Amino acid sequence: MEGRWTVAEGDFFAAVPPGDVHLLKRITHDWDDDRCVTILSGCRRALHPGGRVLILDAVVPADNAPHQSKTLDLMMMASLTGRERTAADFATLLTAAGLRLSRITPTPTVLSVVEAVAA
Repeated sequence: MEGRWTVAEGDFFAAVPPGDVHLLKRITHDWDDDRCVTILSGCRRALHPGGRVLILDAVVPADNAPHQSKTLDLMMMASLTGRERTAADFATLLTAAGLRLSRITPTPTVLSVVEAVAA
């Protein structure tokens, strides 16, 4: 795997390094919608053709059934400006950033992988 990936230090509000895949783990839930669009727009600009943005975060189910993401949502709203989001919320953010939601893959944890491609 050597040479296939790099870790880059930086400020995703200022600039995102170019790449094939941009991975944001537990990032979007920290920020309000406007700041998320700024982050995702930077990823879109830096994305190589055919690339993907992967967001690892909780996805709140649209129904009223209990789910750990709903508790996390309350904690985020009480402590930061962010929140947990539904699939529809992610689709809206991605569209505003010039991306398109391609799929959401659940994991055995509260996190899902939200995959986006250039719109």
